[in-house]
Amino acid sequence: MHKLVVAIGASSYPIYIGSGSASFESILPHIVYSEVMIVSNPTVAQHYLAKLEKALLGKRCESVIIPDGEAFKTLDSMNIIIDALLKAKFSRQCTLIALGGGVVGDITGFAASCYQRGVDYIQVPTTLLAQVDSSVGGKTAVNHPLGKNMIGAFYQPKAVIIDVDTLATLPKREFAAGLAEVIKYGLIYDANFFAWLEQHADAIKSRDTAILSQMIERCCQIKADIVAQDERESHIRMILNFGHTFAHAIETTLGHGEILHGEAVAIGMVLATKLSEQLGLVHYHLVERLESWLNAMQLPIYIPQQCKIEPMLDAMERDKKKAGDSLRFIVLEDLGRALIKGDVPLSFVSDLIKTSY
Repeated sequence: MHKLVVAIGASSYPIYIGSGSASFESILPHIVYSEVMIVSNPTVAQHYLAKLEKALLGKRCESVIIPDGEAFKTLDSMNIIIDALLKAKFSRQCTLIALGGGVVGDITGFAASCYQRGVDYIQVPTTLLAQVDSSVGGKTAVNHPLGKNMIGAFYQPKAVIIDVDTLATLPKREFAAGLAEVIKYGLIYDANFFAWLEQHADAIKSRDTAILSQMIERCCQIKADIVAQDERESHIRMILNFGHTFAHAIETTLGHGEILHGEAVAIGMVLATKLSEQLGLVHYHLVERLESWLNAMQLPIYIPQQCKIEPMLDAMERDKKKAGDSLRFIVLEDLGRALIKGDVPLSFVSDLIKTSY
């Protein structure tokens, strides 16, 4: 097992990355209380719920299953968790465990932040996207019909337990979607990592365990470093949103669940890199390198035809990343270096979208 630490003072916590039965067993030292509620979805539960319950022998262990998919990342789904906690008569001295992908992790974390004004929770991410991104950093939320992740809280877990073996049961499309968040770290923070991903494309696609472990560890280390500098996203942590203003607009316009989050992020990063090039910050060769890698991973690079311009712009104007009357974007000033651009005119963005179908 490899161990990293998200160093944020009193809220610091470990990330464990490994494979095999020892991975789930490492969770027990981080559960202070006897009452444990595992939150999962039907797909993940059939593979891993019994294994996790076995690792929690000696605890009063209950489980609750919420619907699977982004379309169910709602207050209604969160209320299923709250109902289960209340029916089980769980006190404030309890721990929630999120066993699943980003949707399960985000909803569980938000439920933990609200139940009796805050209880412990642990992330056990089983998708690539959750392992490299959403499980780390304490962003918890549910969606609203008018915007993605608009209802939520910053609430840090007590630990993140990553078992790379869970990726073996991940559908091909879900695995590819997670790779969008992986390449993001190279674009915004580590040019050498971007080159490493290009060099190991075949091993990544074949899900070589050793390569995946290295890849996930580097992503988690970068995110941990950034979160340690800016826990509540007031400055440098904003760069982790590279491509997400476009991506969230696509998801909101199409309807949550119509496109995978990672697929929307892939398109959004292409748009953000093109925006960087049009602002004179990077050469178009970087756009081509990004598109080439995304193509190799079978990720989309164009906006879906059914995603119309006006609804996209409307969604962007409601986005959390908006600053006053201007749209704020994360752009690249070089490979591995991102900056916050807060004065991008709406007309400029509209012209970019028109050329990206």
